Amino acid sequence: MKLQPMVGRPVSRLEGKLKVTGAARYAAEYDVPDLLYGYVVNSTITKGKITRIDVSAAKALNGVLEVITHENRPDVASVDLKYTDMDAPPGVVFKPLLDAEVKYNGQPLALVIAEDFETARYAATLVIIEYQEEPFETCLDHNLEKARKPEKGLATMLKPPPPPPTGNFEQAFKDSPVKVDSEFRHGTEHHNPIELFATTTVYEGEGKLTIYDKTQGTVNNQLFVANVFGLHYKDVRVLSPFVGGAFGAGLRPQYQLYLCVMASLFLKRNVRVVLERKQMYPFPHRPQSYQRLRFAADANGRLTALNHLAISEASQFEDYVETVAQWSHKLYPAPNTLFEYKLASLDLFTPLDMRAPGGVTALHAIECTMDELAYEASIDPLEFRLRNYAETDPVTGKPFTSKALRECYMRAAKQFGWEKRSPAPGSMTRGNKFVGYGMATGIWDAYQFPSRVEAMITQDGKLVLNNAVTDIGTGTLTVMTQVAADELGMPMENVTFNYGDSKKPFSMFQGGSSMTASTGVGIVVAVKALKKKLLKKAKDIDGSPFKNVSGEDVAFRDGSIFLRRSPSVSVSFQEIVAANGGRPVKTTNMGAPHVLKLRKYAKATHSAAFVEVEVDKELKMITVTRAITAVAAGTIINPKTARSQITGSMVWGISKALHEETILDEKLGKYMNQNLAEYHIPVHADINELDVIFADERDDLINELGVKGVGEIGLVAMPAAVANAVFHATGKRIRELPIHFDKLL
Repeated sequence: MKLQPMVGRPVSRLEGKLKVTGAARYAAEYDVPDLLYGYVVNSTITKGKITRIDVSAAKALNGVLEVITHENRPDVASVDLKYTDMDAPPGVVFKPLLDAEVKYNGQPLALVIAEDFETARYAATLVIIEYQEEPFETCLDHNLEKARKPEKGLATMLKPPPPPPTGNFEQAFKDSPVKVDSEFRHGTEHHNPIELFATTTVYEGEGKLTIYDKTQGTVNNQLFVANVFGLHYKDVRVLSPFVGGAFGAGLRPQYQLYLCVMASLFLKRNVRVVLERKQMYPFPHRPQSYQRLRFAADANGRLTALNHLAISEASQFEDYVETVAQWSHKLYPAPNTLFEYKLASLDLFTPLDMRAPGGVTALHAIECTMDELAYEASIDPLEFRLRNYAETDPVTGKPFTSKALRECYMRAAKQFGWEKRSPAPGSMTRGNKFVGYGMATGIWDAYQFPSRVEAMITQDGKLVLNNAVTDIGTGTLTVMTQVAADELGMPMENVTFNYGDSKKPFSMFQGGSSMTASTGVGIVVAVKALKKKLLKKAKDIDGSPFKNVSGEDVAFRDGSIFLRRSPSVSVSFQEIVAANGGRPVKTTNMGAPHVLKLRKYAKATHSAAFVEVEVDKELKMITVTRAITAVAAGTIINPKTARSQITGSMVWGISKALHEETILDEKLGKYMNQNLAEYHIPVHADINELDVIFADERDDLINELGVKGVGEIGLVAMPAAVANAVFHATGKRIRELPIHFDKLL
């Protein structure tokens, strides 16, 4: 009987029961003997120098073993390059407890280590720190004129600057009959994963460590620890099988890892450091941004000129960059363009990728400007986008490996009922509510990174796969098991995928909607090689009927190799392993992007979002009543986990549009709402009817699986669709996110 393919089936998460029953262990939950606890003391000023630090009262407390500060810390690497991780931007990486200098509010200044967490936390309140404060600047708006181009480095290679100007933008904009000139702002947003950042370091002796860490990249953190503390990387093992959300915050090694490892090596003991919620706000974050867009079109609604200026914050020591301004031209063609991206250095910690970094920032401004331009031209917003549909990449002229955005528009619009929309703002009502319809386009890069996978057949004839990738809640374990099962023709229950361990073969950190394409392709490559090896081993068996057959003559099904022309002739994997002396048959191979083949093509994931809002006529309270997102992302390996990714992104898009912001007091240089009570995110009452459509997009070029990621594409279009719906309901353009109801009064 032929096995039913697993790819394309809505399989429930394999680790789901472990998570909902509490059996899954996270970084701060491992039962480690003889464990010490560390608690971080953070700076209460924004900029200056420590003039005095007194730890005597804290050290005198019963149960406190040590307080590590810049004055007594152990030696660490002195070369800046040693601190650079896989995702570090250009500049000098911040080093906790390096010296007396304070660079930002909340900077870690000391680590109290005690026999229990409560004692360590109380002792931290007894540490006395005196400062000499210095003037600081944390407000982006005050520094727009000082903005500059980013430093060049590896990060600017991965996130290149905007393309050079084309045509004569200023003249074209001046001469165009339809034009819009708008400014957009959004403040800081912070990653707020439910799992707090934590590290448990097990001191194995002789410079060997086992580290349980909340991270999106086990190998990244392994190399960081080894480089900083002068250890051999093979003596550092980082484990992160379960991650309670990260959204980009775990791409780089965070300061609790550094401090925990330092304490463990210093005391030669097992140490755990868990951060409180407020201690995660001095972390990386989505940066404050300012954008000015000037778009113009001719009388027929065809774009003639595009200008996009984006200015974002950077720290004083690193130049974190995002892809922002160039998204305008990735979506829409125009003969006259001018794109600029700049940074303003502020006395804050370095920003970091947050789900759909740069893209969701840019597309809010782009798609609201397109909506406004459509109204100026008296053209339906959907029709306006169709008139400016890019059949090829507008920047390079290259064809896309696949692009089913038009199908996304049509299917989502039909299901949403876009044709029922009355064009005039404020013309649709429902009881005491104004009703608004809004739509927006989404685009995201189709990333793929090299990934090395070990594949083996065990004595019982089952398939085991090993790779260092993490699963940050996206369903990686389940999807990889599906891919492997189909590739070898085995039921899923006979496949084991081991992951989240730096000792496993190499994987990049999980981010950028890249892991299904990266690790999944690695699995395909490894299993194909394993099949060749299995056939070779089968040929070597005495009296083998496979001696003179080729790979095309055989098939693999349910733990056996059999002849296609004579299916009754077969040999089981168990027999092959037995003939191999009982040793597993295994191979390790690298899956990588087809760089040469793909250089002739543009590659991207696309989406279309349609949103309905209700706005109370008197109170101006905004409710997103329903939303639909259609996605073109190639092959969908698991519709259930993919749908979960898109709906989760849609919720975040609603949050970004209406709820989410970190309030920065520019006089204090401090974030004021460092908790989940005042950092507003949606609750159940804020989320209503959400639906997801997957376009029928076949991509035979992008990679062996024909897949593109779905982590970010569900988010990028949503904030603009909500803002456009609010305009349609009220007639007011709100160009700053989140949209507060008082702006509509």
